Amino acid sequence: MKIGILQTGYPPDPVKDKHGSFDVMFQRLLEPHGFTFQTWNVVDMQFPDGPEAADGWLITGSRHGAYEDHPFIPPLEDFIRTVQGSGRRMVGICFGHQIVAQALGGRVEKFAGGWAVGRRTYDFTALGDVHLNAWHQDQVVTLPEGAEVIGTNDFCANAALVYGDSILTVQAHPELSNPIIADYLAVRGDDPMYPRDMIAQALQDNTKPTDEIRVAALLADFLKNGQGAL
Repeated sequence: MKIGILQTGYPPDPVKDKHGSFDVMFQRLLEPHGFTFQTWNVVDMQFPDGPEAADGWLITGSRHGAYEDHPFIPPLEDFIRTVQGSGRRMVGICFGHQIVAQALGGRVEKFAGGWAVGRRTYDFTALGDVHLNAWHQDQVVTLPEGAEVIGTNDFCANAALVYGDSILTVQAHPELSNPIIADYLAVRGDDPMYPRDMIAQALQDNTKPTDEIRVAALLADFLKNGQGAL
């Protein structure tokens, strides 16, 4: 099964040089499930000809906001709606989670409660408690019609969403393992936009295990089998 990766941004250069770009991180995460991959750098206006270019689709994270004025966002929203109508399945992570919700009629905004950085615990309908690394301030605050919450916590109410048999999205980052988060913290941890106590906690929590393998299996199962995976 061929997965088309829609890359909507890039990691900081020191992270990318060591771990690869987001598409490489997702390939490493999902390759054990028998997929092949092709990447389109939609952030650079490189788009597939249509949904039939791959058997399933994945939208990566990005430093950009879904509500910001970037040239790639309107055609990406159009493509999301086209994929939804095509019968092919799609998953979205972080920015991918947000842009899907926005494209389908939901609302994304900079969350008044601030940032989530580092290891967080979520209650997933299909998995129970799940520990994943997060790095975001934006959140889906109004659900699109037809979206069902399947993952949540006290900070991020709409942490994972499913849209019928066609789309599954997750706010946190299963592709960001602890070693990758450690390098993010080394690059960005001194930025004054992040609360000092949050960065200190993220560094401390980076020694604790996360559940990216379980979530990767859920994403893979959904891409293959749809909502029956949930």
